[in-house]
Amino acid sequence: MEKFSGFRVKKINENVKTTVEKIEHTDLSEGDVLIKIAYSSVNYKDSLAIRQDGGVIRHYPMIPGIDLSGTILTTKDDRFQEGQNVLVTGYCLGVTHTGGFAEIARVPGDWVVPLPNGLSLKEAMVFGTAGFTAALCIQALENQGLATNKESKILISGASGGVGSLALAMLKKRGYKNIIALSRKKSAIPSLKNIGATEVLLIDEFMPEKIKPLAKQTIDFAIDTVGGDICSLLLSQLNYGGSIAICGNAAGIKLNTTVLPFILRNVTLLGIDSVNVPMHKRLAIWQRLATDLNVSSHELVNEITLQELTQTLDQLQAGTHIGRTIVKIS
Repeated sequence: MEKFSGFRVKKINENVKTTVEKIEHTDLSEGDVLIKIAYSSVNYKDSLAIRQDGGVIRHYPMIPGIDLSGTILTTKDDRFQEGQNVLVTGYCLGVTHTGGFAEIARVPGDWVVPLPNGLSLKEAMVFGTAGFTAALCIQALENQGLATNKESKILISGASGGVGSLALAMLKKRGYKNIIALSRKKSAIPSLKNIGATEVLLIDEFMPEKIKPLAKQTIDFAIDTVGGDICSLLLSQLNYGGSIAICGNAAGIKLNTTVLPFILRNVTLLGIDSVNVPMHKRLAIWQRLATDLNVSSHELVNEITLQELTQTLDQLQAGTHIGRTIVKIS
């Protein structure tokens, strides 16, 4: 069978190397559905996959890429048909199962989401795992009371990243009036305001010398994409009954807090996972991404090829990447 192009991570003499090369179908992981990939997207987790100590890939060689959209070539799963447009995000894709940075993927049918009406294959990857995660965060907060008050003060950390920037745009589309963006990039302030932020705070000015268990109550809800001390500080600043949806750990995995925000201010910390979401909930979120949360015309989107992928992954690790990058595969 004809070979195809793919981005591969290899381990050579204990060093991790990346290359775009020709791949055979026998190099793909097992599955019921063979997909011709149109687009993938670049996420922080993908950048960890090419690091020696990233903790994402443990078996080499591997095709990374935790997202993909494309068209079914063949299927042994009668829930799908040849020629059908579909997408896959999460599960083990690009981690222990060959992923989306190639022209062809083979996946289990249980992972496959039919492309929702209203989204193109390209638009689906403008969202990808980042948009899916942002939508999960918003839905979790709306279930906690956010939906009842459009004037609520909502803070988004890591606002210039994929999840953060999409969350800003989605919240604006939903009609929320007080959206605070927290970022370390001063250069991103104009873009953050354009996509939805009513106020932008810079981390250097926001972080105190010492984080107190309880601080002045300033925000009602937060989407925290970075974790660590940022999450600890946000917990101390939540208004009574407020909630944080946390979905990332780029700033660290430890929390410096006490039980006081929880038992004195009745706050809630909501953990958001995008990898193992049950299919019924997954389908519902993608339906929202195609309708009331559809911000696929998001201005902070860059399109690259497989050959440009390593540079973008390095930018993510260096903290210089802004917005969303999608990969045009075929």
